[in-house]
Amino acid sequence: MSKLLIPAQRRERIQEYLTLHKIVRTVDLCEMLDASEATVRRDLEWLEQEGILEKTHGGAFLSQRMNIEPEYRQRAQSNPEQKRQIGAMAASLIETGDIVFINSGTTTTQVIHQIRDDPEISIFTNNFNAAHEMGEPGFHHFSIGGEYQPRSKSLAGRFAMENLKHVYANKAIIGVDGISLKYGCTVPSNGEAEVVRQMIERTTGDIIIVADHSKWGVVSNFQIATIDEVDVLITDEAIDKAAFKLLEAHSVKIKIAKAN
Repeated sequence: MSKLLIPAQRRERIQEYLTLHKIVRTVDLCEMLDASEATVRRDLEWLEQEGILEKTHGGAFLSQRMNIEPEYRQRAQSNPEQKRQIGAMAASLIETGDIVFINSGTTTTQVIHQIRDDPEISIFTNNFNAAHEMGEPGFHHFSIGGEYQPRSKSLAGRFAMENLKHVYANKAIIGVDGISLKYGCTVPSNGEAEVVRQMIERTTGDIIIVADHSKWGVVSNFQIATIDEVDVLITDEAIDKAAFKLLEAHSVKIKIAKAN
């Protein structure tokens, strides 16, 4: 009988279920394991302490670690159409007269490519790849400078940080490698994290996160913002419905980018 399972066996089954389904309700675990709610809660607490999952009200979801920064080319091959759609929606939020911070990444490259021609728009970015690909922009484009980071095709370091001290933006559009209720928005590189945190500190308006559905539940090495610091999340239609509700409960406005 499943009620004879020892704690290690119950926890293994919980991990197996989460690996397959990504999210689970406590009530379903109670039935699956033939265990009391108190027992299941203790198992979830233990697994959360191990960094395997994050507890939510009434359940838990899988916590996925990203310890090594992927190569830019590798990241670009992941969900390219969703990133294009997200980029288009984010670009549409940029208005005449805006000064916008945009960081590095494959999704934010899509944002920059789709900004309309408007000489009254100013973009400040450490996204070296977008600058390299875009040609002659129809808006004011400012590279913040800094040391080139080949793995992410970005700019970071002391020069980038110093240049940001002279600018205030009214919007920030930020790409992340992970977004999690407990750990917030995270990236794998400390250099990128330092730049983005300064962008956020010097933004007077909305902090807009652009992230496809695969970033939900992923936790990387360096936090750039808590969930409560995020104003808007632009994502795609495959975002988990439970994630949608959890983020809305933290006053995050969610925009779903759809195919044209």
